Amino acid sequence: MTRHSLLTPRGWLVFLAAGFVLIVLLPAANRLAAPGGWLYLPDYLVPLIGKYCCYAMLALAMDLIWGYAGILSLGQGAFFALGGYCMGMYLMRQIGDRGVYKNPVLPDFMVFLNWKELPWYWQGFDMFWFAALMVVLVPAALAFVLGWLAFRSRVTGVYLSIITQAMTFALMLAFFRNNMGFGGNNGLTDFKDLLGLQVQSPTTRVGLLIASAVGLGLSFLLCRWIVGSKLGRVCRALRDAESRVRFLGYSPTGAKLFVFVVAAMISGIAGALYVPQVGIINPGEFSPANSIEIAIWVAVGGRGTLVGAILGAFIVNAAKTWLTGAAPEVWLFFLGALFIVVTLLLPRGVLGVMRDWQTRRAASRATAVAAKPVEAT
Repeated sequence: MTRHSLLTPRGWLVFLAAGFVLIVLLPAANRLAAPGGWLYLPDYLVPLIGKYCCYAMLALAMDLIWGYAGILSLGQGAFFALGGYCMGMYLMRQIGDRGVYKNPVLPDFMVFLNWKELPWYWQGFDMFWFAALMVVLVPAALAFVLGWLAFRSRVTGVYLSIITQAMTFALMLAFFRNNMGFGGNNGLTDFKDLLGLQVQSPTTRVGLLIASAVGLGLSFLLCRWIVGSKLGRVCRALRDAESRVRFLGYSPTGAKLFVFVVAAMISGIAGALYVPQVGIINPGEFSPANSIEIAIWVAVGGRGTLVGAILGAFIVNAAKTWLTGAAPEVWLFFLGALFIVVTLLLPRGVLGVMRDWQTRRAASRATAVAAKPVEAT
């Protein structure tokens, strides 16, 4: 990557090819190919791939702060869930009088719990632009407050990880309460429309897949721009030797806070794209185990690479989809074993292994060319 370009020519080729597959080929395989044919993409795979794209955005956010700034946050799942709840609130307001209790204003769970009026923090979520704004601002505000307090106090390492994990656990407990007004244990579900389109229709699901792929691509370019800038170089220096950066006169607080907030915003957008595709958002998304799993995705793919984070998210979640169906009791053991193996044997992840193999292959070819005798002329 040169100083003024986001990607090399080969990198742009791979980026555009991946985008063409996700945005053009897969939707065409679902909507245009004959059902049952070998080119046909079944309807159930469309939201599944869209969900993987959302997870990849979440992994990108994690890699930005952990792989490049050295901030191991175990609370990224909280920002993801907050973005999801903001979108879920908008989708619930779109139900109107089509709910079980036919109340045009209150969601069904509020009617069931004898709420008399809509809470003030639900106001405005009947408008898409307001919900979209909250998807970004709510996670960003929480990240700004938490990050400013932590980084200003020079909280780093395992202590920061514990604080962020405690934050997501506290939010999970709070959202489980019925009196919070977010559906309690059941969360928000039974969505009907999104921008006037039926959420469950195949066409809408294809549109959400395309939106998720576009969001993933834009998030990747944004992260690539950040890590290639002067700020990105400062973040890498903070990751490797924060005390030296302070000695040189840089303030780590501003750089850390910026990438922490950006990562929270990306996570919130990922959560908003995720909810209409899975059809539900509940407090389980705040589970600290989810945030730990995000770190595993990044470690498996390759920390500090961005591309590796995307690969790790797709690989681990594809394995999860298969294993939870074929042998559900094995999945958690597999995930734990995978993290141990990657940590001990593959510290650079899958992408690091691939790059090492390419380097050895290029070196062997160069050696073979050098050793080849020169033919006499």
